[in-house]
Amino acid sequence: MLVQIIGETIKKRRKELKITQPHLAELAEISTNTLYRLECGQGNPSLEVLEKLTEVLGMNITLEIKNINSKK
Repeated sequence: MLVQIIGETIKKRRKELKITQPHLAELAEISTNTLYRLECGQGNPSLEVLEKLTEVLGMNITLEIKNINSKK
């Protein structure tokens, strides 16, 4: 589920910037196949790949940790 959300977000941003998949892959120094799989919600991208993509796209990666055992 999370990989699908990440992929959709990257694809949306890439299209906003009018960058093709091959061009983004080249700019981020990753394979076009890796980018394609990520945008389709497949695979398990490394943090390194995500960092390269978000840097090129002008995005940030944010991690939020919730305490599931806390009482309200």
